[in-house]
Amino acid sequence: MKIAFFDTHRFDKDSFSAANAAFNLEIDFLEPRLTETTASLAKRHDVVCAFANDSLNRKTLEVLKSEGIKLIALRCAGYNCVDLEAAKELSLPIVRVPAYSPHAVAEHAVALLLTVTRQVHRAHARVREGNFSLDGLVGTELHGKKVGVLGTGKIGSIFAQIMTGFGCEVLAFDLKPNPELLTQKKISYTTLEEIFKVCDIISLHLPLTPNTRHLIDANAISKMKKGVILLNTGRGGLIDTKALITALKKGQIGSAGLDVYEEEEEIFFRDHSSEVLQDDVLARLMTFPNVLITAHQAFLTDTALRCIAETTLQNISEFKNGLTLTNQIL
Repeated sequence: MKIAFFDTHRFDKDSFSAANAAFNLEIDFLEPRLTETTASLAKRHDVVCAFANDSLNRKTLEVLKSEGIKLIALRCAGYNCVDLEAAKELSLPIVRVPAYSPHAVAEHAVALLLTVTRQVHRAHARVREGNFSLDGLVGTELHGKKVGVLGTGKIGSIFAQIMTGFGCEVLAFDLKPNPELLTQKKISYTTLEEIFKVCDIISLHLPLTPNTRHLIDANAISKMKKGVILLNTGRGGLIDTKALITALKKGQIGSAGLDVYEEEEEIFFRDHSSEVLQDDVLARLMTFPNVLITAHQAFLTDTALRCIAETTLQNISEFKNGLTLTNQIL
């Protein structure tokens, strides 16, 4: 069974090549992102392996179907990059990696939080230039702060529990509360409005759906506690970036730690250091000293990469052998 592996990076090739020793599948590693213009590269393959920032819209799926693709294997948990209605019409089954290492993402959110609250990124830059002054680097302690966690799936739940270890009070929101968290003394479920009103820190761990897109918009931000710290390791589209910029300028949002951006598809995972950044919104966001941006790397740990590779190849192997697809979403 031949696999067209799109949007390949060195870490992908290393982890999948190692995991494939147990499956012996034929993988062609391709550098381009999967889009409607690159989909024809999948010709003479049986399976396409795609990532979160690939574009599997109707046109892309139609091209893949015409080229004989029988299965789409997502090496990620989210599937908002796929036109599910079109995939269903084209009878293209889709599998994913529902969980790899939730600790990886939760811990990265904590890393973003600690960096912005203690201004580690600014201090590091100063010291590298020989500036050992502490002026302007006064930090904020986490102990005693109220932390709002939006989304308490595996990642959000782990983040919430880590925050209790810092001595924080956690207020959580989820349409389906996690039973394990209901027994935690320092964690309680409440409404979005209450979280916006009282929390010093708000962390996003929600999937991107039509109902959650721009959940954090100008109206939501206006209800937040002035100076709130906003973290997003979920999906970029959860935040209206222009509204975020306005709030940062006014001081309504004190700082932000972002691992995702709503228009990241053409930017993240690539080296643009020798180019002029064409995204004016992202360029403006990067000018704020109280904003820390990482390029969708929260998942990037050795443990997570190994799990992603093993689960993805297991999904494909099940399809190859005519077995029930454990992680099928369509």
